[in-house]
Amino acid sequence: MTTQIIAALAVFLASYVLIVSERIHRTKVAILGAVLLICFHIITQNEAFEYIDFNTIGLLLGMMLLISIIKETGVFTYIAIWITKKTGGNKWKILLWFSLFTALASALLDNVTTVLLIAPITILIAEMLDISPFPFLIAEILSANIGGMATLIGDPPNILIGSATGLSFIDFLVHLGPISIIIFAVTIVSIKIIFRKDLKTGKNDNEKIISGIDETKVIKDSKLLRRSIIVLGVTIAGFLIHNFLHLKPATIALAGGGTLLIWSGADIEKHLKEIEWPTLFFFMGLFILVGGLEKTGVLKWLAELILNISDSMVVLCISLLWISALASSFLDNIPFVAAMIPLLARITTTLFPNTQGLDDAAYHAYYIQHSLPLWWSLALGACLGGNGTIIGASANVVIAGFSEKTKTPLNFKNYFRYGFPLMLVSIILATAYILIRYFLI
Repeated sequence: MTTQIIAALAVFLASYVLIVSERIHRTKVAILGAVLLICFHIITQNEAFEYIDFNTIGLLLGMMLLISIIKETGVFTYIAIWITKKTGGNKWKILLWFSLFTALASALLDNVTTVLLIAPITILIAEMLDISPFPFLIAEILSANIGGMATLIGDPPNILIGSATGLSFIDFLVHLGPISIIIFAVTIVSIKIIFRKDLKTGKNDNEKIISGIDETKVIKDSKLLRRSIIVLGVTIAGFLIHNFLHLKPATIALAGGGTLLIWSGADIEKHLKEIEWPTLFFFMGLFILVGGLEKTGVLKWLAELILNISDSMVVLCISLLWISALASSFLDNIPFVAAMIPLLARITTTLFPNTQGLDDAAYHAYYIQHSLPLWWSLALGACLGGNGTIIGASANVVIAGFSEKTKTPLNFKNYFRYGFPLMLVSIILATAYILIRYFLI
């Protein structure tokens, strides 16, 4: 083990310990850790910027700008009052419907965009009912990552796998959709049981509902609302067809945010102050910290360790699923999957050599088809593993950022208490699914 590898691991682990301890804000730790990697010459400054996923940063920034302007119309308050009235203030119904929406929207858009839209409304409803948003935000994090796992565009690891293999949107939906539904159902029922006291609706809870308020009167600027709906609608449509447009989600989000800033005549300084800058800088620091592990070959070593476990497809699939899940709970799953893909492609060609004299295109299709259980194991592990910790996936960090303004903010410890066990349950279900669907039927 070289000095650089030891130094990269030491900085990463020390940063992680400080993040977990919560004695220092996680953003400060991530920035300091990133700077130390450069000071120790593990990576250069230019390399550090290259490891930052500016597609994620741009997506977050653009959507935060959009939401900041839309919030001024009062529409979030309108939706919160409307939902509260329709559910009769029933906490379980609110949690269930918000979780369903989060899962479905995450599959069709992406989980980061979805939680940026849903988290502010959730917190507003919690304030109206004078309850803790904690169980609702936990449910939305888990739902976002489970729903995003079901499709090609729902979670970044799936996009990477789809690009490398040529697997389509339908392929992901057919193979990962069924297990996503099962895991979602089990997770939501588990949350209802775990938080049964918090979700219990008492006889006097209806008094807390703002039944006397006409929700239409909270709309402050109907002209801005109409413009906001148009821009948001076009932006969401852009997310759905961004591959056909050959544009990244960040470009579409920033285009939407910039357009509404100009069309609304909004005060740019005011809305820039409302951006969750600590969340964005935390992401930047974390990307660089994981980049140090990638630069020194730690991620490649971990990938090779998994793939050298056995020549048995069954053993490889289950090992890949579990190690990917555990790694993705504590690392960023995007560089981990990026490191896995070429190695997984190499081992699948070893397991399925071209003994049939097929041309390159036909052979590629042949070995992808026969190695599908491995690719689905990687996707399941990477996406579900993100539910393990508060920094395991982008959606988690975004919701944690919103929660900091509440009385019960999410942190590493209180999220880990619920998220990690539920993640393990989901991986057990995924294990059974892989074994039954690909090896026993």
